[in-house]
Amino acid sequence: MVAVGGYGRAELSPFSDVDVVLLHSDQLDASEVDRVAEQLWRGLWEQKVPIDQSVRSLTQMVTLAEADFRVATGLLDARAVAGDAGLVIALRSTVLAHWRRDAKKQLAAIRADRELRLERSGWLAYEAVPDLKNSGGGLRDAVLLRAISATWLVDLPMDTVRELTGELLDFRDELHEAAGRRGDKMLPEYVRDSQADIRVRDIGRRIFHLVERAWHRLAVLERDPHRRVSSAGPKIERLGEGVGALDGEVVLLADATISLELLFRLATAAARRELPINEASLNRLVRDLKPAEFNASTNRALVDLLTVGRSLVPVWLQLDFAGLIDVFLPEWARIRLRGSASPVHRFTIDRHSLEACVNAAELNRGVERPDLLAVAAILHDIGKGRPGDHSEVGAPLAEQVALRWGFGADDAITIGFLVRQHLLLPTVATGRDIEDPVTAAKVAQLVGSTSRLALLSALTASDAQATSPTAWTGWRRALIDGLVAKVNAQLSGKNPEITDYEGWPAAVPRPNGDLPKSGGFYVEVEPQHDGSLLKIVAPDRRGLLADLAGGLTVAGLSIRSCRSVTIDHAATSLWEVTRPGVDAAAVTERLRRVFDGSLNLADRLKYRVAPDAQQPHVIVLEAMEQTATLVQVRALDGRGLVWTVCHAIAEQGLHIRSAHLSTYGDEVRDVFYVTDENQQALSVETTERLRLAVSQQLT
Repeated sequence: MVAVGGYGRAELSPFSDVDVVLLHSDQLDASEVDRVAEQLWRGLWEQKVPIDQSVRSLTQMVTLAEADFRVATGLLDARAVAGDAGLVIALRSTVLAHWRRDAKKQLAAIRADRELRLERSGWLAYEAVPDLKNSGGGLRDAVLLRAISATWLVDLPMDTVRELTGELLDFRDELHEAAGRRGDKMLPEYVRDSQADIRVRDIGRRIFHLVERAWHRLAVLERDPHRRVSSAGPKIERLGEGVGALDGEVVLLADATISLELLFRLATAAARRELPINEASLNRLVRDLKPAEFNASTNRALVDLLTVGRSLVPVWLQLDFAGLIDVFLPEWARIRLRGSASPVHRFTIDRHSLEACVNAAELNRGVERPDLLAVAAILHDIGKGRPGDHSEVGAPLAEQVALRWGFGADDAITIGFLVRQHLLLPTVATGRDIEDPVTAAKVAQLVGSTSRLALLSALTASDAQATSPTAWTGWRRALIDGLVAKVNAQLSGKNPEITDYEGWPAAVPRPNGDLPKSGGFYVEVEPQHDGSLLKIVAPDRRGLLADLAGGLTVAGLSIRSCRSVTIDHAATSLWEVTRPGVDAAAVTERLRRVFDGSLNLADRLKYRVAPDAQQPHVIVLEAMEQTATLVQVRALDGRGLVWTVCHAIAEQGLHIRSAHLSTYGDEVRDVFYVTDENQQALSVETTERLRLAVSQQLT
């Protein structure tokens, strides 16, 4: 009996599988092997041991290891559990000899497989919800380092690897105990505190760094296995003053004068060549570099680095690992490896900020000041990890950093504005009626100029793309683009009169009030962004919008927004839903059952708050010269929420002109434009009565 994999390495966690092989010599009778195996497996199953078992001869195991690097790496630590230990020693010796013989071929296959794994699982240090086993820097990378060390091709600090691996395994034990089941995902509910989370991420980036250095050393060896250096010394390609390239790395020249500007030029050269920075050069910078005042040349060198594009990521992370980011940006320490509280974020705060900066480099042609955009992007979340709203807290921090980096006072104010307002456009676009001229007028008043608007729009796109695909869908992008166009019109003096707006989007033909001759209703469907737009015409009555919202919900549609207008007793409503290709006939049939009373929405859709959930908040939003009262509902997402709110509003004898529904992870922030029977904004007394009524219905 042979222990392999994690069992062989004595690395089992409370709910790990036990990987075993019943190994036998080639000459044993197959029926005898099967008889023994059946007895062994039955005994283990009866004791509920979670085994992953197989039966192999010595030759079969050696052949499998030669064909599959996964088998080979699992056998490098094979351990005898019972039976003939000599057979296990023979297996390990043979596999190890073949591993060293075929190391280059096997490691090439491992590297290709690892790259695919990182595409799926990301990095342990920077993913919002990383995988302790499969993410880069996780337990599989630790096993990889053991396998590389076993080739004898490069030296690795295996004592450090064992120490880091042990800490990861201890954390996985705690994860299993907290969850009560097997799992490698660092789900937030099972992580005991933020410091433990940061520590595990730091271990992950250290293991990842060791793997990357090992790959580099192997690549150098592959290029020139018998490298010789002439008596004149190594030949360095000069890339600029104090900076060169040698052996696939960017290096500091011997006569280089250490300065911040040199650090930025070295990093920029590494990014443009897509090469790592030499470890000795980094150590020299760590030893000799001191914080210093920026001049125009230093500022320019930093901007060159921040605008270099996608290749900035590995270079910045290498500088950060060496501790060099803190020399010119000590505020970075508060967001380093810190997970985001928002469930829509893919990365940790520091990696997200870096990704936003990279995205900004691809959008800088559309702005007058790409340098301000790059700085705002890298600093837009710098206020996180501190008490208070991160945008408000981060704005003065960003201004201070900008001044320290050599920007003028006006530029610093602009950077602070961008950080303070970096959520303005997505918040307004998804949670307000952008067709209402008041909306664009208020945003224009906040922004103040078309140049600032262009910067804010580019920062919004950079931030959203760095967050996750759900933060930059076709629907969100179209809404933000539409809002930006309307705000541009406001700033250019092309704004329409506020009094002209009646709640219906100008881009959609105004309905004429016609109803079907039968007096019933009809539904039309057309594609809309990455979902569908439903147009529903029905006789107007109190509670109609609530019934429509309920019917669409029961039909399995997730609503993004709706708006309604009534002309000559015919109510026409537009509904944006997330599902493309909606079947109009199926929706019509579902709504017919709602209208004729055969489908009781109150029984199906009454929203209920979970016992341990935070209570919903109903807020009346302040608005400038608003033609409707804006009521926002913040609550845990749940079936029937929209219907419950619409029904409560209808019971108060009020009308919903439009609703704009946004979801952030599990939380919704839905805004309802409510009017009285005269289609006017509500009085103070009516507003408060409505707020209380909606609150009571939701709790």
